[in-house]
Amino acid sequence: MPASPLFRRIDVAPAYQKVADAIEREIVSGRIKPGDPIGTELELVRQFGVNRSTVREGIRVLEEGGLLRRDSSRRLQACLPRYNKLATRLSRALVLHEVTFRELFEVSLTLEIASTECAVERATEEDIAELADNLARSEQVIADPAALAECDADFHVLVAKASHNRVLQLAREPAAQLFFPTTEMIVSHGTQGASRLVEAHRHLLEAIRRRDKAAGVQWTRRHLQDWRRGFERIASLDRSVEHMYMEHAQAVRRK
Repeated sequence: MPASPLFRRIDVAPAYQKVADAIEREIVSGRIKPGDPIGTELELVRQFGVNRSTVREGIRVLEEGGLLRRDSSRRLQACLPRYNKLATRLSRALVLHEVTFRELFEVSLTLEIASTECAVERATEEDIAELADNLARSEQVIADPAALAECDADFHVLVAKASHNRVLQLAREPAAQLFFPTTEMIVSHGTQGASRLVEAHRHLLEAIRRRDKAAGVQWTRRHLQDWRRGFERIASLDRSVEHMYMEHAQAVRRK
């Protein structure tokens, strides 16, 4: 019988994929920012030293992945996949300014505690029912990081809603748009992150239901400290949140 081969066959990536990968690296690293021009097809042909059909196929891959888009004049621009989906101009400004997790955490700690304090005082039975429904959904999707991250973001929106303070709700919204990617990253990498998240929500709901402000503040603080510790285990607190998430998303896609 022939001996088992010592080496695997080398997979050579097609030229269009190498073009796409080169542009993607610059966008994910932050060297090319959302809205920055990429250049015309002819310019890219000259820079990469390939034919035009290769450049076009690489561009198509990046457009499908949300990393490139065309402006009103059909010029190519860099774009982060989530950027155009962010609800407010302020949220997009946070991405453009490359806010770090440390900055996000410091502001969130203040705003989420304020939301909880007001929710404890003012939550209606309807508010509490919505929070309970969210908790039940979270328990059902605890093994799905993306779905659980979405439930987590919704839970905090509902707590802010239960504060019945519109200024507070609007003030937290821009930063809250960045919660989802960080929570998904943490839950994806940690063995206990999902269960601890759901446990914290359960205690927060009970504190609101019992009108126990001290317990509400304690569990909000504990929940956010867990969030920070979980992120610190897998990423830098002082790099752009959005670029860290992009690296995570690209790594998941390539598995």
